[in-house]
Amino acid sequence: MRASLAPGVWFLRAFSRDSWFRGFILLLTFLIYACYHMSRKPISVVKSRLHQNCSDLIKPINDSHTINDTTWCSWAPFDKNNYKELLGAVDNAFLVAYAIGMFISGIFGERLPIRYYLSAGMLLSGLFTSLFGMGYFWNIHMLWYFVLIQICNGLVQTTGWPSVVTCVGNWFGKGRRGLIMGIWNSHTSVGNILGSLIAGTWVNEQWGLSFVVPGVITAAMGIFTFLFLIEYPEDVDCTPPQHHSGPGEDQDNPDDRVNGPYSDRESSLETAARCAKEPSAKPAAISFIGALRIPGVIEFSLCLLFAKLVSYTFLYWLPLYIFNVAHFNAKDAGNLSTLFDVGGIIGGIMAGIISDYTNGRATTCCIMLILAAPMMFLYNHIGQNGMTSSIVMLIVCGALVNGPYALITTAVSADLGTHQSLKGNAKALSTVSAIIDGTGSIGAALGPLLAGLISPTGWSNVFYMLISADVLACLLLCRLVYKEILTWKVSLSSDRGSSLALTHPR
Repeated sequence: MRASLAPGVWFLRAFSRDSWFRGFILLLTFLIYACYHMSRKPISVVKSRLHQNCSDLIKPINDSHTINDTTWCSWAPFDKNNYKELLGAVDNAFLVAYAIGMFISGIFGERLPIRYYLSAGMLLSGLFTSLFGMGYFWNIHMLWYFVLIQICNGLVQTTGWPSVVTCVGNWFGKGRRGLIMGIWNSHTSVGNILGSLIAGTWVNEQWGLSFVVPGVITAAMGIFTFLFLIEYPEDVDCTPPQHHSGPGEDQDNPDDRVNGPYSDRESSLETAARCAKEPSAKPAAISFIGALRIPGVIEFSLCLLFAKLVSYTFLYWLPLYIFNVAHFNAKDAGNLSTLFDVGGIIGGIMAGIISDYTNGRATTCCIMLILAAPMMFLYNHIGQNGMTSSIVMLIVCGALVNGPYALITTAVSADLGTHQSLKGNAKALSTVSAIIDGTGSIGAALGPLLAGLISPTGWSNVFYMLISADVLACLLLCRLVYKEILTWKVSLSSDRGSSLALTHPR
């Protein structure tokens, strides 16, 4: 008679199956949000084609423009002198709609199945991204068309972040996986890089394809998401993650909840997993005011506002800045701008690892913000002196600018994940994440708008605006940094007391 398998073998088999499913969900949600950012990036690359100096190009014989017209090859209505303001309006249409929609999106995401909600959002996002590019093939020159498409795209793109955060939170429980989550959090930069490279392929020829191709990829990913996304481990008979502390740990200590991310070293999506599906009770929604009352939410949300202002200004205006200042062509400027996002990947991972190791998320973020200010100043003044200096400065600036952006999101999620208001409530996390990201998106809307208004006075003034926003983001973290320093002092005192007790026992 065949002997039964040992309990350890059964455990290894179950563990292996659970690990494969969790790895699949991590990869799928990574690709999903990378597609969202990939579809946002082409507008920054195509800007330099919508308005350019045509004096070096051969003018068609049957063209009706005057001989001295240097913008005959630009795309109306962006061929006027106020083109930067018009391009800023197109950016702002997307970002304002995104910021407003984000406050609403979490409410719908909380009440609808994530798979349906996310799939519909990706299909619509792919459609509107493609429609923007079809303006080239349909020969559309009306500003309202591009603005309307951007508004619709901004609204449907709000389906992304609350959904992927909640889905990953359902699958991953308590534990230190800072490196893994740091890599997962790089989907933003990976999406920006893919969007720049794809858009750069067609920007000098048929720039409409710079939007149509990412739109088709995003829509195809929406279909794949509908077919394969799994919301909960229980849906495929996987072991639910450990969402709550063990019996020996005190979960009801209010001081621990106040400390938020400073009471442990968990990363955002790990602690967000505390809010996983509870089969025994239907989770209740959390109100807007209730979210604001959670300790640390207001500070981190406002800090995220200014951090996103800086990050999204680079996202939407960096290729045009390189095009105008370094005098690269549109394709090379778009490709070179991807180095900023390469730095963002490095900075996000490093920030996550360092903050996990030091247990000082706010302090790590604050130091990176302090270093980012002088580096942005140096990039504007010496970053275009040569290819080597430009590459180095772009990577360093990307790491210091996008690192805090990723870390702020991590710290806020961790803070919320340890609070009693969200205990056992994954769906409430969708609403809270949407409120926080919506606040940050206000800054994301302001940054490109201000850049469009200020850039005609000189690019240096744009960088002074970014440095000022960076300093304000840093100042908003002062209370949390002070709190972390006090925590370190208490920890050092306890360690010294323990060492003395062991060295000199009674």
